[in-house]
Amino acid sequence: MKSGPVKFGLIGFGAWGRCHANAIAKTKDAELAAISAPSEASRAAARETFPKAQNLADYRELLARDEIEIVDIVVPSNLHHEIASAALNAGKHVLLEKPMALSLAECDDLIRIAHEQKRVLAVGHELRLSSLWGKVKEMVDAGFVGDPLYVLVELSRRPYRQGSNNWRYDINRVGSWILEEPIHFFDFARWYLATAGDPQTVYATSNSRQPGHPELKDNFSAIVNFANGAYAVVSQTLAAFEHHQTVKITGTKGALWASWSGAMDRTLHPTFSLRAFDGENVQEIRIDKVTGEVFELEDQMAMLVRAIRHGGELSCSAEDGRWSVAMCLAAQQSVDRCQPVAIRDLG
Repeated sequence: MKSGPVKFGLIGFGAWGRCHANAIAKTKDAELAAISAPSEASRAAARETFPKAQNLADYRELLARDEIEIVDIVVPSNLHHEIASAALNAGKHVLLEKPMALSLAECDDLIRIAHEQKRVLAVGHELRLSSLWGKVKEMVDAGFVGDPLYVLVELSRRPYRQGSNNWRYDINRVGSWILEEPIHFFDFARWYLATAGDPQTVYATSNSRQPGHPELKDNFSAIVNFANGAYAVVSQTLAAFEHHQTVKITGTKGALWASWSGAMDRTLHPTFSLRAFDGENVQEIRIDKVTGEVFELEDQMAMLVRAIRHGGELSCSAEDGRWSVAMCLAAQQSVDRCQPVAIRDLG
């Protein structure tokens, strides 16, 4: 087993890539050893902020460096399979931003390579590490609501940032807007309803406020049915303001209601709360640690250091990432066909 800090290579240095870089830099026993970005502007920003990290234009040069143990991939979604498969074949552990890939065939290929290479393949559903959303999961697993029967995950927010070279608004690179952010909420649905069996069908609808661009889903809702009759509702609008997320869970004994609000998704000063109903009384559940995706990103890096050095567990495995992609692809087909879609039919 290697000693010393885990050396990270970061591929991608856009707005979210910089958040990843900052999280690595703050993590105990981690070192940001190299950064790869295709644009000179991004490389200049990386050199200024992280002068000790190697600065590279071609990600293949980063993968060729023997000292790099794990590669953190933060690039447009259509490049996920290409770069992640190259990193795994180079013998690197991988943290891959969601969505894992744009097809189940690509997900399966990455899982196969990771198994063959005996490498860690983690998928960036960092919200699972939240002190708020994680507390909800803890209470569900402890039986607070009894058997969970219904989950609502709802987000009301401002429109997406466009991303480098407007990639997030290019459907050929993003694959589907359902894969962009609602994928987190499909992951939540399966996570919270783990005792309900596998998700079976998805029925979804959406619309766009942008003439000529129906593929850009400003409003989206879906119902996910599970094996035991439980179901989840996933709903999102990009036609609102700020960033406000809610999770509600009801079961045979009680209910939970969690909420998070900020001026934007990466705010460092959000407001958040968790209320619990045991069938008779309502109580406020204290959340001691501030929550938000920037903080969870730091927790994710610490988790990866533990996984690589000590064999610790991942909060979101490659198989979990595949399930999230499958639910999103089923939702996209449902929108296109205007009918429910069985997830098993996707392969």
